[in-house]
Amino acid sequence: MSELRGITELRDYGKININIKLIMDKYKISIYQMSKLANLKYNTVKAYYNNAPLTKVDLDVVAKLCYVLNCKVNDVLEYVYPSK
Repeated sequence: MSELRGITELRDYGKININIKLIMDKYKISIYQMSKLANLKYNTVKAYYNNAPLTKVDLDVVAKLCYVLNCKVNDVLEYVYPSK
């Protein structure tokens, strides 16, 4: 981090994409299967799978998804810079 940026006004600061769909589709794991394997509610997995707008990301959920899929957090979460 050579240059820090402050947020002084409301503006586009990018977003976080949840890429769990790509990994689940690669391994042909359904939302139902994932909910059972990760011991999560179906609607929770569905929200992450659909990259639905979330107000909070539950790190326990991300850890369970990563464990079941044998992947890293940066495989699941991706920061997208704002468009200029």
